[in-house]
Amino acid sequence: MNPVNSRRFGMLLKSTSAIVVIAALSTSLAQRATAEAEAGKWISISDTVIVQLTKENKKIGYPGLTGGVGVDRVTGDVYMVVCDQGLWKSSDQGQTFARVDDGNVTGRCETGFEFDFDPAGKRLACFTVYGNSALSSDAGKSWRRSTAGHNDFVSVDWSSDSLVTLKHESGGVLIKSDDGGKTWATLGKGFFNVGLLDAKTLVATKEGKASSIIRSTDGGQTWSEVSNLKPVGRAPRITSGAVYWVGDQGLLVSRDKGASWAQLGKPVKAMLGPYFGKDEKQIVVVGKEGVMETTDSGETWKKAAPLPPGVEGDGMSQFGWDPTHNVFYAGKMGKSTFKYQR
Repeated sequence: MNPVNSRRFGMLLKSTSAIVVIAALSTSLAQRATAEAEAGKWISISDTVIVQLTKENKKIGYPGLTGGVGVDRVTGDVYMVVCDQGLWKSSDQGQTFARVDDGNVTGRCETGFEFDFDPAGKRLACFTVYGNSALSSDAGKSWRRSTAGHNDFVSVDWSSDSLVTLKHESGGVLIKSDDGGKTWATLGKGFFNVGLLDAKTLVATKEGKASSIIRSTDGGQTWSEVSNLKPVGRAPRITSGAVYWVGDQGLLVSRDKGASWAQLGKPVKAMLGPYFGKDEKQIVVVGKEGVMETTDSGETWKKAAPLPPGVEGDGMSQFGWDPTHNVFYAGKMGKSTFKYQR
């Protein structure tokens, strides 16, 4: 290349690089402006998906719109169920969605506990009513479909292939799988809230919405009462070796695999959660009064956000929290799915 052409080529490279930098900066500024405009407001993030499906003449099932939302707190990915139109994933805080279930998740979520995410990230289970349920070990790239569908919620032991669920409208029939949902055993009837702590250890309540905690250490064959505290969340959640459960007076905690329980910190009214932030001290729960947050293991609680329209904060509402990007997500069967950027 002669000197003149060499100089021209160098100038072209510099010009192209400048254009790329300017374009990236413009995109970054636009994204920041959007985030700032949306901050402190509940914004619907499901509208574009609903419009797309409507244009494609895809029938959205009863009762319309969406029915389920959950968040992988490690990656920040948000998963949204569209009634009878599968599971959709967004990796950009709800700006865009793509369907990821490959036909393995259908129906709708009816409670706030039909998602269960591995605390370490990427693995998730989505169990629905009036449709198929499935588990993914790679953030939705592939799925294992459960042979049991039509479920109220799910609790997974991520250290094994064991999981439990309640059959919907069955009088509280509890079923358990030890092979990732291929086969199931019935453990009895009359259960209401249930959690799987490991392949053999379960905790549960029976006889209504607020009853004492019972525990099994033999895979659900026998049970004994371990606490007169009353959980109201459909399933507990585990982090850093401790088990947390939303109770009728506040957040409950067990540090010995459910053998004993205590209330964590001060009372707080909630039905959904807990959802964990940067560590086990930062926790969010959700109830009829809104989104409540603690950063000191429950010693103090403050209102982090109100509820979006049409979402009452009851057991049939759905919620998720992305602590990395500081975004809340909420929805309810038959409603839009919303996000709240703090």
